[in-house]
Amino acid sequence: QIQDLTFLIKNYCLTELYLNNNELTDISGALKHLSALQILFLHNNQLKKLGKTVKELKGMISLETLNLFHNPLAQDPDYRLYVIYSLPSVQLLDRKSVTQRERESAFHLYNRERSCVVQSIAFGKRVNTPLGTTVGSSRCTQPARRLMMPSVWKHSDNAHLLCSFCRVPFENPEDAVFLRAMTRSLMEFSSVDWNKVATCQERRLENKVEEPHETLTVQFR
Repeated sequence: QIQDLTFLIKNYCLTELYLNNNELTDISGALKHLSALQILFLHNNQLKKLGKTVKELKGMISLETLNLFHNPLAQDPDYRLYVIYSLPSVQLLDRKSVTQRERESAFHLYNRERSCVVQSIAFGKRVNTPLGTTVGSSRCTQPARRLMMPSVWKHSDNAHLLCSFCRVPFENPEDAVFLRAMTRSLMEFSSVDWNKVATCQERRLENKVEEPHETLTVQFR
């Protein structure tokens, strides 16, 4: 039935802390000094404010295992992704491993501008709107911009083909950039070890058959 954590104020070297099954309603100012903490159990309490709770844990750079389930704050629709984004060191959240897919989703949801830059790279211009569908979030209220297609494409069943061959201008130039970022293009880079390639003079003097070049080719979107 613990309700107050002021007794922990002089503990700095704790690596494990089990506070589950108590009556905690707020941990603000009580745990942020525990930078060495690796395991923290806070499940089955009465913690209600997700933002304040996560803020208290942000200084725990070594925290790997965290339990917050069976608290009112766990009912927040963005609860898990918000914790994953805010506490990147956590590997096991509520007895469930944090996946790479969840980290990517959290990054896209809570750092849209950076995510947008990453996804629109190599198109010559930043896209200032999030790619893909908008994910509903109480902490991320930026609306997705509506893509305004050229009128000649609107009723075409082959708009994706027209995109490649038709140069009809968009009503908004930003939409052209956005569409290119959505459809992507395949980039290919090749490299050759020129130290193994004979020069013109070497070919003339040695008069021998040149070995095939070793070429490394990488493709990505």
